[in-house]
Amino acid sequence: MNQEKIYTTILSPRISEKAAIVAQNNNQYVFKVAKNANKKEIKEAVESLFEVSVDKVCTCITKGKSKRFGKFMGTRKNWKKAYVTLSSGSTIDMFTAE
Repeated sequence: MNQEKIYTTILSPRISEKAAIVAQNNNQYVFKVAKNANKKEIKEAVESLFEVSVDKVCTCITKGKSKRFGKFMGTRKNWKKAYVTLSSGSTIDMFTAE
């Protein structure tokens, strides 16, 4: 997989309280990914970007919230989230990763 495809597949890590709990308990990490990315592409991108071995990838589509903009109602965009399970002994340091 070329570098351009890696950076368009993995958009950003999701840092939240739930993501921290999942990382501690299950050795899973949460990423915001492209909507057209499949599990195989996500696995290859994480393995090449962070140099770890991936056991499993679970994905879900997160629906955009309904928001009011003045007197008009609108919605934010839907986005795709990936839960990546690493093999035992592999870790990702989210704050120092480049």
